[in-house]
Amino acid sequence: MMGPAHSLSGAAAWLGVGAAATAAGHGMPWPVLLCGALICAGAALAPDLDHKAATISRSFGPLSRWLCEVVDKLSYTVYKATKKPGDARRSGGHRTLTHTWLWAVLIGAVTSVSAIVGGRWAVLAILFVHLVLAIEGLLWRATRGASADVLVWLLAATSAWIIAGVLDQPGNGADWLFTAPGQEYLWLGLPVVLGALVHDIGDALTVSGCPVLWPIPVGRKRWYPIGPPKAMRFRAGSWVELRVLMPAFMVLGGVGGAAALNVI
Repeated sequence: MMGPAHSLSGAAAWLGVGAAATAAGHGMPWPVLLCGALICAGAALAPDLDHKAATISRSFGPLSRWLCEVVDKLSYTVYKATKKPGDARRSGGHRTLTHTWLWAVLIGAVTSVSAIVGGRWAVLAILFVHLVLAIEGLLWRATRGASADVLVWLLAATSAWIIAGVLDQPGNGADWLFTAPGQEYLWLGLPVVLGALVHDIGDALTVSGCPVLWPIPVGRKRWYPIGPPKAMRFRAGSWVELRVLMPAFMVLGGVGGAAALNVI
């Protein structure tokens, strides 16, 4: 899928989690619902860090372009080292390592540990990175061009500072779900994991499928491209994505958010 659909699906997924948490008696304070939706929208773009043409590759200038090259090479190396006889020959690492459940869990764990160990500045960095990606994804056409990048970074930095300040207030969610002393912001890894998994599921619906289960082998393949029957798949950017899935994500996100806030 394309960037806007990925970001919308990520936001909708977290709002759905908010609704489920409310139903289970662990309701999210509104700052957690908002912050988590934005982080999840950004994290839903992150698996494409292995593709130089993806939104994330240009979101942070030369740094993200260089990082994309590194991740692409790393992913390709891991693919070659772990593939089975049934796996296809490849010339790059796109849709391999960063499109797996193991990568999603690892990145989420790193996020949570960083938030605990690094304190406020680590939290601000996590918020900034994911807010940049969320803005780039949700406002896709409005953020084209180098001049827009600076504005996106300023908006993300300002928003991260404000959101962190709101979350730090008593009862606003810094200690949501994990309430023991020193576990503030441990939950930040959850929307990161969810965003990455939602990205993988979205890609699994497209023609190429997605090797979400790696390193679990399926038959003669370790990088088995999970997906529905081929007749039900679509091409990225097709009318199915633009006219069916994206409106559906908006509706589901709205219903989930309203349920999470006990509006319905």
